[in-house]
Amino acid sequence: MLAACDNEAPEPEAQQTEIPEGLGGGPLPPPADTAGVGTPMEERVATLGLLNKRNNISRDIEMSPGESRRVDDVIVRLSACERTAPWEDPEETGAFVQVFVNERADADTDAQWNRVFSGWLFKNSPSLNVVEHPIYDVWVKDCAMSFPGEEGGPPADDADAAA
Repeated sequence: MLAACDNEAPEPEAQQTEIPEGLGGGPLPPPADTAGVGTPMEERVATLGLLNKRNNISRDIEMSPGESRRVDDVIVRLSACERTAPWEDPEETGAFVQVFVNERADADTDAQWNRVFSGWLFKNSPSLNVVEHPIYDVWVKDCAMSFPGEEGGPPADDADAAA
C-alpha cells in the first residue's frame, strides 16, 4: 500500500498522441474567424494542470489548440483557449478540453478509453465546470495570447470613439 507514496519514482513525461478510433476524436473544426481580435487560435498556448490523485503527482501541460497529450492512462485534448482582454471586467481565462481515461477491468482485457469530460474549464471559476473523475483532475492555469493595444488599454479605435 505504501509503495504509491515513494517520491523517488520517475515522473512519466507527457507525450503527443492521437485520440483512439471510435471516441469521436476526429479532426477539429477550423477555428472561428478571429482576425483582428487577438492572437490567432493556432498560435495560442494553454497551460493546463493535471493531477493524479492516486499518487499525488501534478504536472503542467503546455499545448496549443488541436493538440492531444497522453500521460499514463489519461489523454487531454485541447480544442480552444481564450481569455478576456485586459481592459474587460471581470478577467477570465478558459479552455475547451476533452479528457479520456484508459479504464481497464483487469490486466487480461484490452484498454477501454472512455471520455470522462468534454467542455469549458475556467481558471477563476473552477467549480463552474469540473472534471469529475476519481483519479484525475484537470484545470486551466493560463492561456497565452495577446490583444492589439494590450499594453496601453483599449485599442486606439475604441479610445477615439469614446472621446
